[in-house]
Amino acid sequence: MPGFADSFWSTDYAAGLGVLFSKLQQGVQENRQILTIARLRAEAEETYGQRLGDIAPTADKISGGFSKDDGASVRKAYDGVRTEMEDAAKNHKKIAQSIRDLVVNPFARWCDAHESRIQDSQDELQTRIKAHDRQAEVVKKLRSNYFNKCRLVEDLEEENKLAFQDPETSPKPIANIPEIKVSTNKEEEDNDEIYEIGDETYQTEEVKKILAHMLNTIKIGETKVPILGTYLNTSSGSDIVEYLQRHMGSTSISYSERIGQDLVSNGFLRLVGNVGNNFANSSKLFYQWRPRAFQLSGVPEKKAQFARTFSMPSNPENGTDSPVVGAVSEYLSGWNVLNNQHPNETPSERLRREARETDDKYKASVQTLDEMRCELEEAIFVHLKFLERCELDRLKAIKTVILDFSGTIGNVIPSLQSAVDRMVLYQETVQPAGDLRYFLENYRTGRFAPKVVTYDNYYNKVDEQTFGVDLEARARADKKRVPIIITTILTYLDNHYPDLEGDEARRGVWLAEVQLPQVHKLRSKVNNGKAFSPEAFSEFDVPTVAHLLRLYLLELPDSLVSAHVYEIIRTIYTTPTADSTDEARIAVLQQTLTQLRLTNIATLDACMNHFTRLIDLTSADEQYVHELATSLAPCILRPKTETSLTMEEKHAYRLVRDLFSHKDAIFSELKRMSSLSHSGSLGSNNRPRAISTDESNRRAHMEERQRALLEKAGPRGRATSPAPGPRHRRDRSTGGPETRFPIASPTAANERHRSSLGSLGTVKRSSLEVPDGSEVPTSAPNGGANGDSPKTDGESFASKRDSLNRSSARFVGGRRVTASSTMAPGSTPSTPTSKTADGAGTPTQDRGVTLVDAPMND
Repeated sequence: MPGFADSFWSTDYAAGLGVLFSKLQQGVQENRQILTIARLRAEAEETYGQRLGDIAPTADKISGGFSKDDGASVRKAYDGVRTEMEDAAKNHKKIAQSIRDLVVNPFARWCDAHESRIQDSQDELQTRIKAHDRQAEVVKKLRSNYFNKCRLVEDLEEENKLAFQDPETSPKPIANIPEIKVSTNKEEEDNDEIYEIGDETYQTEEVKKILAHMLNTIKIGETKVPILGTYLNTSSGSDIVEYLQRHMGSTSISYSERIGQDLVSNGFLRLVGNVGNNFANSSKLFYQWRPRAFQLSGVPEKKAQFARTFSMPSNPENGTDSPVVGAVSEYLSGWNVLNNQHPNETPSERLRREARETDDKYKASVQTLDEMRCELEEAIFVHLKFLERCELDRLKAIKTVILDFSGTIGNVIPSLQSAVDRMVLYQETVQPAGDLRYFLENYRTGRFAPKVVTYDNYYNKVDEQTFGVDLEARARADKKRVPIIITTILTYLDNHYPDLEGDEARRGVWLAEVQLPQVHKLRSKVNNGKAFSPEAFSEFDVPTVAHLLRLYLLELPDSLVSAHVYEIIRTIYTTPTADSTDEARIAVLQQTLTQLRLTNIATLDACMNHFTRLIDLTSADEQYVHELATSLAPCILRPKTETSLTMEEKHAYRLVRDLFSHKDAIFSELKRMSSLSHSGSLGSNNRPRAISTDESNRRAHMEERQRALLEKAGPRGRATSPAPGPRHRRDRSTGGPETRFPIASPTAANERHRSSLGSLGTVKRSSLEVPDGSEVPTSAPNGGANGDSPKTDGESFASKRDSLNRSSARFVGGRRVTASSTMAPGSTPSTPTSKTADGAGTPTQDRGVTLVDAPMND
């Protein structure tokens, strides 16, 4: 059963946690309702006991009754009834006291503590999510600024190329164009500034309103300081604190002082007459409202009136910045002798420098955002596990309360045993595990699926990051068919499985629970877009390295089996067919997986080799295979959008089980289909080729297989393709008409490698080894310069291959008839010929495709 840690995730983190905390707050209200019932029942029992106790004294006030008849039997009956009333009163008072001692008081304390725990977790996670969102906005802004700078640099370079003069002596309008754009961006950034005051963040418009109200409300006067002179527009610290407590919701003096310190830090206040710039709640410390506060709020500023005898030079700019009379130090501080930090800098050099600076800021902000995201996910994991325990404890506490509540009544009044039995029956119906399962099944929002904010380089480079980058882009950067990080991890695990004690420990590598901070620590060491050695894993245990591979697959933009074929996979496992056998399903799976990119197919093949060999070598039972497939299912196949329906579907799990059980059949046929698709796409614009007349054993095997497919297909007709494209080619399907799917040809022609069956010297890998590019088969070209294929006797058998073009063979009566009669008289057995319009045979080179992990040429 999934837990909280894998059930309440969403893209923005806040949506899933909002659903969780709404349900947890509902549980807090349920606690209060149960507590209210117990408290009111105790009060009712207390009142009932008091009324029963008042019966006997009230009856004794009547004079002349049973008190005069001591020995009558009627008196004994009366005394018995009177005693029962008194005993009943004592019993009900005892019930009330027991309910208070055993239920109300302890459960009330527990409810308060539970509510505090829930609220603390919610506040901490909300604070972290807000900080993450603010950093994400900063990243967006810096990314936009970085792209604008790069565009300015490109525009200037284009202008320099087209200009007749040197860029240094070009006319001023051309040199001033980028400066105008830069100044505009700077003004926009100033207008969008965000201020942090206290625990809140404010936009510029909100700060304007707050400052305007403060300047119109707080008492503002003048302060005389010896030697320095008179400071205008000053207010005491106590007046400012009093305003903050009245109008800004400050509940303590310390928090008010913190708000005042933020006003000082943002340039709205400054301390006068003392050293330093700290804010304090004191009537003897005065703070001057700086010109920035008046400019931002729009309130007119009181200016200093200079006397005629004042001999200091008048500087208008310095006068607006400092209204202090006789403040010589402030006058000198505004005088900046070296205004330019980069003298003798040309406009092009300045733009390039600014582009580099914005790029560095953007990189740093992306790295900071990634660190904050990792910390946020770690905190969410910790809190989700903690909240799951809290919710389970709450349900158990309610179960205990109901049991204690019934026990307080059942122990005192046996006559209410029937009611007690019903109450015991009610508490027996409470099932904490079942309620928790219902909670998860009805309110979960999604599995753990981290969304990585990658560094988006302007020039489309991917050498800065490894995690979160598209799989094919990562493989292209590594110049491998399978990304280096996957091959390194799988090879490391292969080498360290023998170091573990027993098969149980080896199987437990993929199911062990690893702390997310450890995985993130290892991720930060290798997340640099560069190749690394296995020594980077030395300080981590084997399960952490295995979970690093899972985290890498989860952080991919698309799952290993692309989400585009998710609907097809769903159809395969949900649509009943006339021939519902494993062979028919595997055939359709083979055709569906051919739509994937070769990088995805090769990576999937490497991973399945590893897992199937682990299962075989450790003799894993059915329970382990089930748990392993469940754990790997989100890594292999994920829908594009997670919904309540897709969370309950088991199609990804069933796909992984089929890949485990039929790996050899699927991937061997998948490679053949990729070869056929490639041959068909290459031959669509060429003339049809004849089949070689010397196929030896390979041709016999192909004929036997085609006969078996025809006998299995029987007389059924061909169904229409679900979505044929304009350049789409169909291969013969091995299933019935209801299980047909298009076979997409591979994406790029430069990802195909030609090979022949003649590479007999190729070393055969074992099932668990990962291709590392060192076993690339070497084969000579199939043809010479003129189309002939001169070969030695030892190479003739291995190099002769059938193109398997459907136009070159047909089936008659269940037997395959080749087009050997169309061979040109002058062609060699290994050189197929094709017919032209005039009937002449032209030799063509035979072609074949195989999936090998060789360095890519592009």
